[in-house]
Formats: sequence, C-alpha cells, structure tokens
Amino acid sequence: MVVSKQDIYQITVPTPFPVGDVHMYLLTGDVLTLIDTGVKTKEAWEALNDQLKSIGYSVHDIEQVVLTHHHPDHIGLIDQLPKVQQIAAHAYIDPWLTRDQVFFEQYELFYEHFFKRCGVPDDVRDSLNGYRGMIHYIGTGEVTYELTDGDFLPGHAEWQVIDTKGHAQSHLSFFNKKHGTFIGGDHLLYHISPNPLLEPIDQVERAKPLLQYQANLRKCLSLGIKNVLPGHGPIFSNISSHITKQLNEQEERATVVYKMIQQKPRTPFEICQKLFPTQYRTQLVFTMSETVGQLDYLEADDKVKVSEENGVLVYHIKKGLGQSKF
Repeated sequence: MVVSKQDIYQITVPTPFPVGDVHMYLLTGDVLTLIDTGVKTKEAWEALNDQLKSIGYSVHDIEQVVLTHHHPDHIGLIDQLPKVQQIAAHAYIDPWLTRDQVFFEQYELFYEHFFKRCGVPDDVRDSLNGYRGMIHYIGTGEVTYELTDGDFLPGHAEWQVIDTKGHAQSHLSFFNKKHGTFIGGDHLLYHISPNPLLEPIDQVERAKPLLQYQANLRKCLSLGIKNVLPGHGPIFSNISSHITKQLNEQEERATVVYKMIQQKPRTPFEICQKLFPTQYRTQLVFTMSETVGQLDYLEADDKVKVSEENGVLVYHIKKGLGQSKF
C-alpha cells in the first residue's frame, strides 16, 4: 500500500517467527530502493512478488537494497533480487551476508565465555548452538555501500541515516526531516518493546545494548518525528508519549531486578531464572540479554555493583549513596 504522499510503499510478508509479519518499504526516486528484504521463505517470496505486481513493479525493477539491521526477518530475500546493483547497510551486516565462518566462531565464543561468567550452567549453554539454525533464513550477498550516522541514502537525498543501535549492533533508521517520516526497522514498534540483544563489539568488549537503546530513544525525541513506519505492526505517531512510556516501563522492569538483589546478591543467571522461569531454556540469548540489560542499567545508575567470585559475576546493592529512588 502507499503509506504517504512521498511515494513510499509498504510491503508486508509473513515470517515463521513469533513476531509475525515483517514490513519492507519501497522508495521511488532516482533509484528504486527496497528497505529490508523479509525472510527467506517461499511464502515471503510469493507475498513480495504479489504486492510488487499490485503497485506496478516487479523484483526485476529493484535497483538498490537498504538494510535496517542484520536479523533474519530483515535480510532474507536479498539474493532473490536479480537487478540489484547496490546493497547499502551498516558494515556489521556484511559478515552475516557473506557467511563469514571466522566471525560466526567468534560470535559463538563470545556467548560461551560471557554466559559462563554470568553463571549459566554447561547444559543450558548447549542451547546456544541452535542459533545456527537461523542461517538458512538469511540471504547471501555483500554490503557494497557502508552507511553511517548522518549519511544520506544514495538516490534519496532527503532521507538521512540515523544510528539506532540497541536492538542490534547494526541497526540504522532513516529519517525524512521535511515530512517527519521515520523508517525505523525494529527500533520503534507500536505493539512491543524491542529486546536489545547482547552482541560482541570485538574480542575484548561487549556492547551494553539497553543503554544504547535508551540513548537512541532519547535521540529520537529531538528529531521531530511525526510518523513511524516500523518493521512490525502498525504505522503510528504520538512519538513523544510512546517513547516516554517505553522508558517508564523499562524503569519498572529494573525495579523488579533491584528488589531481587536487595534480597541477596545474585548472579545474572539466577536473576534470569527468576524473571523467565521457563523461557530461558529455549530462548537463552533473548532472556539473558534482557537480564544483563537491566543490570547494566542499574550499574550505570549507581544502584548496584558487581564482583567476581570464582570466575562468576555477582551483583550486589550499592549502599551508602543516599536514598534509592526504588
């Protein structure tokens, strides 16, 4: 469907994931550009072709792909578009598209080592191997044009690149200041709060994705966004109230974790088990990302401190700093 007078078309395809359908956006202009490419399934491919045909285009007309981030439901059909001359995205997406095995091994080692420090038992960490099963939902290719914060999209000079790391370390959004339109991938969603996922920056550091996500939410408050075209769910406005609600809900979740640590010092995994008593066994990365995000938030807010005991991180209440807001 046409979503604005700017000749932006929303294309919606199914996914096999709990999040449900995912949206792509077709931008007309000097270059016909598809923002995101859905998931690599027969059903998504058929839906893409049918919807392009309904607006007078075909996959053979698409000249450029722009990606918001590297998750499988956003980069799946990238190798099914025969006339694409350029893939523009964050550099971090490239090893996913090229199937860089060294990168994947380092990725796995990061989770293995960090989750061990978080107190995750060996038998639970074994579930980490399941993420490779997602690879067949991802298309292959190569980033040919690296996008960074402040750039403008090739062929679409009115669309500026906004760094929105948090949900993913590759996450970018695109803002048309003239019209106040924000193509936000999974950064701003109406119906759910995106989970900022743990990922390595390099072999030494790890990102603190919840802190990144919150900082980039606040950045969005200052942009003058009027309408969000999201990766999932309905198009929406009232951005200020939406972001304020998300930030307040985040503080409520942190309060729950703070009260757990008030009872006694705990490892991240012990907290994860209490927050997600069943889900952690099948969704370890998601549940541990949420847990560690809350701990990063509390530590940055000077409410907790961390020690290391027998190679395992343990979080304690930080005392003697005045009355806690919790």
